[in-house]
Amino acid sequence: MNRTRTFTWGAALALAGWWVASKRAASFPRLHPELRSPLLRFRSPPFTPALVWAMRRLPARFAAPTDVQFESRRIPGPPGAPDVTVYLYRPLAGQQNTAALLYLHGGGFITGSAEAYHRQCARFARELGLLVVNVEYRLAPETPFPGPLEDCYAALRWMKAQAASLGSDPARIAVAGDSAGAGLAAALAQLAHDRGEVAPAFQLLLYPMLDDRTVLETNHEGRGEFVWTPTSNLLGWSSYLGRKPTLEAAPEYAAPARRADLSGLAPAWIGVGTLDLFFPEDREYARRLNEAGVPCEFHEVEGAYHAGELFSPGASVSEAFLERSLEALRRGLRLA
Repeated sequence: MNRTRTFTWGAALALAGWWVASKRAASFPRLHPELRSPLLRFRSPPFTPALVWAMRRLPARFAAPTDVQFESRRIPGPPGAPDVTVYLYRPLAGQQNTAALLYLHGGGFITGSAEAYHRQCARFARELGLLVVNVEYRLAPETPFPGPLEDCYAALRWMKAQAASLGSDPARIAVAGDSAGAGLAAALAQLAHDRGEVAPAFQLLLYPMLDDRTVLETNHEGRGEFVWTPTSNLLGWSSYLGRKPTLEAAPEYAAPARRADLSGLAPAWIGVGTLDLFFPEDREYARRLNEAGVPCEFHEVEGAYHAGELFSPGASVSEAFLERSLEALRRGLRLA
């Protein structure tokens, strides 16, 4: 009996040890020294439908920023769709120039909110002296493609139509976002180019989610262990597309990396960490933009993981990344 119990406990401990070891992040030693939190010794758990359901129902209140002028508006949505909520941010002293920024939040198409990005959008408005419009687009799977993208396009059209009352120049609107929001911004630049109603002046893409075919790859060379994993990526793309990705095709504008002709798009800046799951697809998109004659600066952060600047805001490497993005907007929008 004792021998059996000893064996059972020993087996349980061995199994527990195997489970812990299997969850260890192999890429932890490759992390930038400032980002090596003890919590990152283990891989991030993947997003699941149940986790997303729970995250959406967590009581989360994001106070309106007080360091900028702030307002919330409801604007006309796409034809046959609900109105879209947008948040507006301006410097306290008033807009110092006529440029404007349309911002699209991250969350893998399935989580996140514009409200959660008050701080980031307020910083853009405060430090660049411009108007920022932050879009509360609908989320998948309840609203799959093209719903979220059309919400963003409705906001872009509204910014052009209301430019005079907003004090902005319709020819100096940049589109920006992070993660899935950056993927939407890239798709929006393509959609706007083809429809010809409004032309973004610049694209600011922070670790954009561009290519559904990444889901089909099996060897990510240690990338994607932190925050946004391959399993999470499968859920995000499947929810957005309404089906699992296939190698053959995706709907036009759903996955920006699939577009064959990138010529004529707005100049861009792409920033991403080398341990981000999206690093290869982002680097390739930047290469193809430049090859197509579209100026694109590609900025890689050695040893950084997905959205690292949001999870380690005090690190100098995070602050440097944000400063580079601000400087890119200054150049892209020709700000004083």
